[in-house]
Amino acid sequence: MLNVDPPFRPVRARDGYLPLEDFGLVGDGSTAALVGLDGSIGWMCLPRFGSEPLFCGLLDHARGGHFTVAPDGLTEARQRYEPDTGVLVTEMRGPAGLVRVTDALLLRSGADLTDDAPQSRSELVRSALVLDGDVRLRVDLEPRGGALTRALFSGLEIQVPRRPDLRLHLRSNLPLDSLHTTHDLHRGDRLDLVLSWGRFHRHHRFDAEAMLRGTADAWRRWMAGFAYAGPQEPLVRRSAITLKLCDDWANGSLVAAPTSSLPAPIGGVRNWDYRYTWIRDAAYAVFAMRRVGFGGEADAFLGWVLDAFERSGSPRIMYDLDGRPVPDEIEDAELEGYRRSAPVRWGNGAADQRQHDVYGEVLDCADQWLRAGGELEPALWAGLSGLADAAEKAWIQPDQGIWEVRSEGRVFTYSAAMCQVALDRAAVIGERLGRSEKTAGWRTSAEKLRRLILEESWDEDAQTLSEHLDGGGGLDASLLALPLRQVVPADHPRMVATTAAVAGRLSAGGGLLYRYLHDESPDGLPGDEGAFVLCSFWLVDNLTAQGRLDEAAELYDVLCRRASPLGLLSEQIHPSTGEFMGNFPQAFSHIGIIASGVNLARAAAGGPA
Repeated sequence: MLNVDPPFRPVRARDGYLPLEDFGLVGDGSTAALVGLDGSIGWMCLPRFGSEPLFCGLLDHARGGHFTVAPDGLTEARQRYEPDTGVLVTEMRGPAGLVRVTDALLLRSGADLTDDAPQSRSELVRSALVLDGDVRLRVDLEPRGGALTRALFSGLEIQVPRRPDLRLHLRSNLPLDSLHTTHDLHRGDRLDLVLSWGRFHRHHRFDAEAMLRGTADAWRRWMAGFAYAGPQEPLVRRSAITLKLCDDWANGSLVAAPTSSLPAPIGGVRNWDYRYTWIRDAAYAVFAMRRVGFGGEADAFLGWVLDAFERSGSPRIMYDLDGRPVPDEIEDAELEGYRRSAPVRWGNGAADQRQHDVYGEVLDCADQWLRAGGELEPALWAGLSGLADAAEKAWIQPDQGIWEVRSEGRVFTYSAAMCQVALDRAAVIGERLGRSEKTAGWRTSAEKLRRLILEESWDEDAQTLSEHLDGGGGLDASLLALPLRQVVPADHPRMVATTAAVAGRLSAGGGLLYRYLHDESPDGLPGDEGAFVLCSFWLVDNLTAQGRLDEAAELYDVLCRRASPLGLLSEQIHPSTGEFMGNFPQAFSHIGIIASGVNLARAAAGGPA
């Protein structure tokens, strides 16, 4: 649960790995780093989110590399963010003293985070201050594969054999003669470290406090645009910042998570690279960010989606941050995986899957783009019209569905529903643009498909909609998204029954939901998984739209209490232990926090959810 003034707690690693709940995220709109409760940075990709990681001790504590600043004899620690910022504070207690380490990926002086432009200085600052007693502070900087150093510009130039493309430099206010040093410090003493890549700021005054202050100020200027009056306001604020930390500020794209291959579950093989942009994330992210005051980020993401579609000529389910194809999926046999959960994967093999929901995702983005005052060029409208025509025929063809199953395709209800969205939004856009030659046909097809979904996916014996339109379907939590995409009203009797069925049969306990049951809905992969956090927020939204506000509010509070002390959430949660599972932090989970909070606040005020 988010705690802005958390108590100290023991630092406990299992098999050399901290729990995911014991990490904080810092970022600069180009990349991000995970900072552990033990003072280690075990994940940072340079120079961008999708680059090879410089430190990935998170995936192999012995060989992955890390950047650690911590007292010898560390016993307990706590973490918090500077309010309304992406600046992280870790306080660590040793045998004879207490040290505070402040971490940030630095932003340019006067940075404007509302601007669609790079704001990064390409620098990481780690600033240690002894708050009490005496501390022997250990500094270890160990890139994956090792490094060579030489003295340069009042610091150390670092050469990483694995990464000849990187030009690294480490500066400090205290003498450094290697990447592994120990410093005996007393109360009031400081150790400031700045790791730079790209251009070195050798002529700038070395003032870590001023750099941190300028970065915090930039974050607070951006957060001045935050607008929300509803439940769990501190967590919603933090979730907005977390989404911004997952955003590529120059392009407007959003990574699903800044990490790769964090397993769900531990010891399983469901380890995927999430450092890319899924088109389906766009509509949900745009809804969330626009409704808490960040219309600029919403518009940038919508524009990025339309640009990526127009460049590629055909819709893809995901792209890299520049709108190009995602790299092929490969396995990295050198790394043992988080808590020995191999394989570690780079790239994503689902990128070339057939997933028909992409038609609706792109056209829904185009509709939201126009509603926000954007324009569509004739060539783009021609491409979008072609998507609607394709959706009219595609829905009946098998695909891999929203959950990207690695088994044989089926006709998934959610995919068909998103083809209905494609037809509906195309008709709306055509009428708005005065291009009505096809709108009547699209509207007719959309209504026919909506009725067919309600009829053909209905399981009379189970009294619920099912996951497939081609018979034999189990229950799937993605059915809860149908009202959110305006395919079926939330208060339709069959949707009410489906909500009850999902809440009962897919319950993992404690307000958590499984996506589906593996014995009923095999997905081509061995093993089970944890509870999928976003699905529970979808349940909140359905309860809210059905007028069951007390139930919705109670479930929302239960889910929000699942967040880490820093207010972060992973993709999945272990139902029995509460441990975080899967890539972290997960943008979808934080979208759920914001969207469900907004819907509850609107319903409580008497407006539409």
